Amino acid sequence: CKDFSLCYWNPYWMLPSDVCGMNCFWEAAFRYSLKIQPVEKMHLAVVACGERLEETMTMLKSAIIFSIKPLQFHIFAEDQLHHSFKGRLDNWSFLQTFNYTLYPITFPSENAAEWKKLFKPCASQRLFLPLILKEVDSLLYVDTDILFLRPVDDIWSLLKKFNSTQIAAMAPEHEEPRIGWYNRFARHPYYGKTGVNSGVMLMNMTRMRRKYFKNDMTTVRLQWGDILMPLLKKYKLNITWGDQDLLNIVFFHNPESLFVFPCQWNYRPDHCIYGSNCQEAEEEGIFILHGNRGVYHDDKQPAFRAVYEALRNCSFEDDNIRSLLKPLELELQKTVHTYCGKIYKIFIKQLAKSVRDRYARSPKEK
Repeated sequence: CKDFSLCYWNPYWMLPSDVCGMNCFWEAAFRYSLKIQPVEKMHLAVVACGERLEETMTMLKSAIIFSIKPLQFHIFAEDQLHHSFKGRLDNWSFLQTFNYTLYPITFPSENAAEWKKLFKPCASQRLFLPLILKEVDSLLYVDTDILFLRPVDDIWSLLKKFNSTQIAAMAPEHEEPRIGWYNRFARHPYYGKTGVNSGVMLMNMTRMRRKYFKNDMTTVRLQWGDILMPLLKKYKLNITWGDQDLLNIVFFHNPESLFVFPCQWNYRPDHCIYGSNCQEAEEEGIFILHGNRGVYHDDKQPAFRAVYEALRNCSFEDDNIRSLLKPLELELQKTVHTYCGKIYKIFIKQLAKSVRDRYARSPKEK
C-alpha cells in the first residue's frame, strides 16, 4: 500500500486501488477520535434494614418515574431483605431505565458492633459509602423515607455548582432557630446556625476520598477512612443522632467543604408542623419530600401520608401516572385541619410540573 494520509484524499475519500483502505480508515479513527460517548448514569444509594422494604421500593419508584438519565441503584440491605428486593426490582426490568446492585451491610471489622448500634441499625452504613464504592465518582445518598417529586437529574445537576473545595451537599436541619435541635440541645460541634440534615446527601466521593480533613483530635489532617473511628470514640457519649451528628462535626471543622442546598430539596414535617418555615417550598413547591418521624405510616401528618400512598399505589403505566394528581389533591384537601395540610398546594406544585414534563418528553426520553 502507498503511504498516503487520509486527509490527502479529502473531501471525497476516493481511494486509488493501490492505497490500502483499511489503514487509511484506521488512521481516520485516531485522527478524528470517532468515539461514542457513554450515557451518564446517576448513582443513588440507600440503606434498608428492618421493616423498610415497602418504603424503599416507593422511594425507588418515585426516582424512576420522573428521571430522564438512567439510574444506578446501590442498595445496602440486611441479608433477609435481599430476596424480596431482587424479586420486586426484577419485575421492573422491562423499564430498562435503571440497574441495581444489592450489597450486604458491612462495617470495619474491628469496630463493627459499635457502628451497628450507633443510632438506628445500619444507619451509619452511609458513612462508609466512599470507602466501599471505590469506583463511583459521585453519589446521591437518600434515606428510605424519601420521595422524589421532580427528576433526580435536577438534584444531580447541583454537582456542577460545587466550587473547587466542596465535596458534599446537604440541607439545613432547621430554618427556624427557635425550634432548632442542634442550637438548643447539641453537646458537640455542628455546622452553621442549626446544623445540617443527612437524609439527602449529594457527594463527590472522589474528592471525599482525596481530602485531608481538619479536626479537633490532632493537628494532623486525616482522610475520610481515618477520621471516622476517632470521631466516634471522642463524641460517642455526646451524640444523639448518630452518623448525622458525626457529619455535622466534620463539616463544622471543614465548612468550606459543604454546599448547602435549600430546604425544598429535603422537606420534612419540621418545616410545617408549627407553621410554614420553608420559604423556597412556598414559592416553588417541594422538590424532595422526607417523611421522617414515621409520618408515612401514622395519622399525625396526613398530608405526608397522602403523598406517600399515592406514589406507593401508582404503577408505571402512563395513564396511571397522568391520573395521579386529582385524587391526591382531593386527599390533601382533607388535611387542612393540620398546619401542613393548610399549605397542601406546595405538596403537589412540583409534582404536577413533573407529570406535565414527563408527557412533554418524547417516548424515547421517558
